[in-house]
Amino acid sequence: MEILIVNIKELVLVDTAGRTLVSGADMAEMETLPHAFLYIKDGLIADFGEMHSEKGKQLIEGFTGELIDATDRLVYPTFCDSHTHLVYPASREIEYIDKIKGLSYEQIAERGGGILNSAKLMQLASEQELYESAMQRLNEIISMGTGAVEIKSGYGLTLESELKMLRVIRKLKESSPLTIKATFLGAHSIPLEYRGKQEEYVDLVINEMIPMVASEELADYIDVFCDKGFFTVEDTDRILNAGMKYGLRPKIHANELDFSGGIQVGVKYNALSVDHLEYTGDKEIEALKGSETMPVILPGAAFFLNMPYAPARKMIDAGLPVAFASDFNPGSSPSGNMQLILSMASILYRLTPEEGIYSTTLNGAYAMDLSEELGSISIGKKANVFITQPMPGIAYMPYYYGINKVEKVILNGKIEYIKK
Repeated sequence: MEILIVNIKELVLVDTAGRTLVSGADMAEMETLPHAFLYIKDGLIADFGEMHSEKGKQLIEGFTGELIDATDRLVYPTFCDSHTHLVYPASREIEYIDKIKGLSYEQIAERGGGILNSAKLMQLASEQELYESAMQRLNEIISMGTGAVEIKSGYGLTLESELKMLRVIRKLKESSPLTIKATFLGAHSIPLEYRGKQEEYVDLVINEMIPMVASEELADYIDVFCDKGFFTVEDTDRILNAGMKYGLRPKIHANELDFSGGIQVGVKYNALSVDHLEYTGDKEIEALKGSETMPVILPGAAFFLNMPYAPARKMIDAGLPVAFASDFNPGSSPSGNMQLILSMASILYRLTPEEGIYSTTLNGAYAMDLSEELGSISIGKKANVFITQPMPGIAYMPYYYGINKVEKVILNGKIEYIKK
């Protein structure tokens, strides 16, 4: 299938250098191409350029495929959402009311709510029920411009339920046009029956869960919630070491609730990303410098839980890259809207539009090990792009929050969404 998008007002995040991430001051500089065309063939970006160039004229003259007129519209690479928990059995609005009344995240968890609430319901849900509800959420995020997503397990907390979640994610991979990565997060919380004997649950994760997950090839990555009240640095060290023996590269929940040491242990194990990062100081920033680990900030969770905001501005000014993701989950961030995350990056974290776009596209792709095929407008990359409604320029996307500003979404070179 061939698609030619013409009269594009601005083609956003054009990259001819083949960058896999953008760091520090470079995040403020972004190449865009005004009055452009974009040519898609066989699921890939085949070419792009100025409309009035000789190449553009020749393409249009002999073109017999699908022609899309993008007059007054911008074309972006699709969002790359590198941290979600969107396979879950039910919403948790009752806990939302508890939060309004003043209960903290930790207090809700201590009395068996939060992650443990979802874990109880997960044991009762069928794979088909989980698949159907998750597919609805995937279609929802496609409509808002997401083209790649990481999905974690972690609401199972038993061998059977964790495997069930990961099998659902595998089925989603096979049937959704989204590019999906799966992460095993058996160490998401400590089940009530293991309270006071946490090491035994860590042993279960290491000796039973990881080998089974690996034998069925159900996960791309392994994750641990390394934080106050959850898993210690020592627990995390053991679990990551075990996972890496089975070829599972780490991605860490770190420093959401305190200075946990999670960032440092993530860097030690060459984690693909360390995520949350509300409690990040000079030592943590220094540890990340020179590493291959992407700092991932989850503004939806900090906003929803009224928590401190991660020092994104300080990280960028120190020369680090940052990515922003939705943390789409039923308890602390019930939204997968990456347009809203982009707005939050500017409003709450003081990122410029350019920095925000990098953080939700190319750097997000890096945090899933996908930036060689997604995250920018580059020849040979997968043709995952979205066309906006008419708008004046790139700053309008984070500025005008609250509605869906995407008109069409193309994934793998096929139109998957058209706004009605």
